[in-house]
Formats: sequence, structure tokens, C-alpha cells
Amino acid sequence: MRPENKSSVSEFLLLGLPFSLEYQGLCFTLFLGMHLTTVLGNLLIILLIRLDSHLHTPMYFFLSHLAFSDISLSSVVVPKMLMNMQTQQQSISYVGCISQMCFFLVFACLDNFLLAVMAYDRYVAICQPLHYTTVMSQGLYVSLVAGSWLFCCAHALLHTLLLVRLSFCADNTIPNFYCDLTVLLKMSCSDISLNELVIFTEGGMLFFLPLSSILGSYIRIGSTVLRVPSIKRFFKVFSTCGSHLFVVSLYYGTLAGVYFFSSSWGSNDKDIIASVMYVVVTPMLNPFIYSLRNRDIKQALEIFINRANFFK
Repeated sequence: MRPENKSSVSEFLLLGLPFSLEYQGLCFTLFLGMHLTTVLGNLLIILLIRLDSHLHTPMYFFLSHLAFSDISLSSVVVPKMLMNMQTQQQSISYVGCISQMCFFLVFACLDNFLLAVMAYDRYVAICQPLHYTTVMSQGLYVSLVAGSWLFCCAHALLHTLLLVRLSFCADNTIPNFYCDLTVLLKMSCSDISLNELVIFTEGGMLFFLPLSSILGSYIRIGSTVLRVPSIKRFFKVFSTCGSHLFVVSLYYGTLAGVYFFSSSWGSNDKDIIASVMYVVVTPMLNPFIYSLRNRDIKQALEIFINRANFFK
């Protein structure tokens, strides 16, 4: 047991964003706009994939789940942050904080797994094009998504159950705008060695296995392209994988900023900026990345707009 004084914590205080009160209105408007853009943009992606039969393929099936995961990841955190900014309240109940952390773990993990299965889909499409429909059967891609959901829910539940057994110190201030697992562990007065062990083993495995799958898929894709190099083939592969590569870079870059590099910066403000990039900016940019660089999505959007104009 750590030597700090223990108390029965019924709520936590979220310090929020490091802006003075005079900028609160501007920040509220900015983040509300970003959240609405995230929700509407990703909902549009899901709607287009649902309505256009040409998009009923494994790649877009994965993309629709990624869009739903991005909506959920942002919605778990941003509405509470906006409410606190508007009401000038910083409190979040103990149950609310633990619930927020649990759902955040689910959807952050799900993004990780979905990017991995999307990389595998691109590998099969480029390296085994003649066997694509056989390999990526409906049973396989549905199982991949269902397995991702199962593993991520189990991952979040495990860490939540390990966290709720801990006691928390009298200082219940969270130097961020959402309840993060690592911050909550630092605030605990109990022995967290088991929690840390599980994070480094189970959590590390669930992080590095998808990342290794992504890297392995793109290494195989790169070796296949370089085996018979041609400009036309290179641009075809880039058009197929460019959007996914950009999203992967954005996701893992911001994730590294939050959990690996931010602690070495020695500033809570920089931690919060990295968290904003990961929780708010990345989910908002994903629909733009896929719609701007994807011809199929553009065509589906044009058809949708033409249908909407027709029924006016």
C-alpha cells in the first residue's frame, strides 16, 4: 500500500483543456464543430457504403466499422468535455469516469484491429488478386470483425475490473479532459503492479500484434511491387493503399504522441495536445482522407447527391 492518505472517491475533477476562460467560448465552438464533423462525416461514409451495392466488399465493410468506431471514440470523450466547458463544471462521477475509460479502451483497441484487418485485405487484393474472392470470403471478413469486437471488449473489461479493485488517494484531479487508464493508475493508493504487468503483457500484445500485421502486409505488398517495377503498377497500388497508409500513419503517430513520447516532454499541456490529436482530430480526418482519395466513395457520393436532388 502506498503511504498517501486514502479516501472514498465519489467523483474526479477533469482539468480539461489548458485555455483561459476568455477563450472558452471559442474553444467550445471549435470542438463542437469538429465533433459534429466527425459524426456526420463518418455517418455519411456508413450510409454510402450501405446504399451503394458496388461498395458491398470486404474493404468497405471494414471501413464502415472503422467509421462507426471513430464516431464512438469521439462521442465517448468530446460531449462530456463540451458540457464541462459550457457549464464551467469539472466533475465527473466515479462510475462515469470508469465507464468512459472502459468504452474508450474498447474503441481505441477496435481502431487498432480494424486497421490491421484492412491491411491484410489490401495484401490479399494486391499479392493474390486471382484468389481474392476465395480468400476474403464473407465468412472470413465477418469473423475478423466479430473477433476484433470480442477481443477489444474483453481487453477493456479486463482492465476495468483490475482498476475498480484499487483505492484512490485524496487528490482526485485528472490533468486531462478525459479519464485515461494510465492517469488513473498514477492516482491510485493501492499496489498497481498487477495492472502494470497486464498492461505490458496483454496490452502490449494487443497493440504490437496488429501493428506487426500491418507492417508485414505492407512489406509483402512492397516486395511484390518491386519484383516487377513499373510506374503504372506503382500508382495503382498507391491508389489502392494510399488512404489506408495515411490513416495508419496518423493513428499510430498520434497514439505514440499520447502514450510514448508525451510523458518525456515534461508538460501536461503537451500531453493534452497529443490527446486532442488522437481523440478529436484523427477521427474527424478519416472520412475526408477516404473520400478525397477514393474514387469509389466519390462516385457513391455523386450518385447519392443526384438521388437527393431528384426527389426534391
